[in-house]
Amino acid sequence: MASIAVQERTQPVGRRLLVKMLVVGAAGLAVGPYLNPLNWLSGLGASLDVPSSGLGFRIYTVNGIPKFDPATWKLTLGGTPGGASGSGAPQALSLDDLKALPQVDQTNDFHCVTGWVVKNVVWSGVRLSTLLDSMGIPSSGKWVTFYSGDGEYVDSLSMEQATSPNVLVAHTMNGSPLPAEQGAPLRLVIPEMYGYKGVKWLNRIEIKPTLDIGYWEQRGYPVDAFIKK
Repeated sequence: MASIAVQERTQPVGRRLLVKMLVVGAAGLAVGPYLNPLNWLSGLGASLDVPSSGLGFRIYTVNGIPKFDPATWKLTLGGTPGGASGSGAPQALSLDDLKALPQVDQTNDFHCVTGWVVKNVVWSGVRLSTLLDSMGIPSSGKWVTFYSGDGEYVDSLSMEQATSPNVLVAHTMNGSPLPAEQGAPLRLVIPEMYGYKGVKWLNRIEIKPTLDIGYWEQRGYPVDAFIKK
């Protein structure tokens, strides 16, 4: 997949509008599990018509749930020159390739910025730092950008954040393959941050010298989404 140029489709929201967005998201607790907080914002997003994976998750999407073919799906690893083999040439890993790497199981609470929490979710996958090491991290590589297979959602972490041992590229949740609405076949898990940083349907990771502003950050959310204790 080619690098996606992220363009502004709506004006960034201010503090008052951000509060309104959070209120609308929280209202989803009463309205139902498939409320899309984007529906009222310039018609962006699409409501979901899929079974919930349960556990208390509210499923949000900005561009529907993408389909993938397990036989041909690949995770592309690329970025700044000077990466793997000194050339920065992209790598393409199948799901089997990822499962052949050292695997990690970790149990974390999942926090949505709108206020709801799912306790003790068991994620399984590969440490992001393992993938970054395989790419080769050049001195100019200060940021890591993550792309969703929905063709719309993008987010980033600083290299320091990305190399935390708790950051996981997960293919399994609670002992089963990720459900479609949870990001199958692959999603990013960042336990210390709110869920909007955990890109679902992950299909590309790039190392970059500059920050790519994420989808929700363009609309007023904090770039550093650390959970408030």
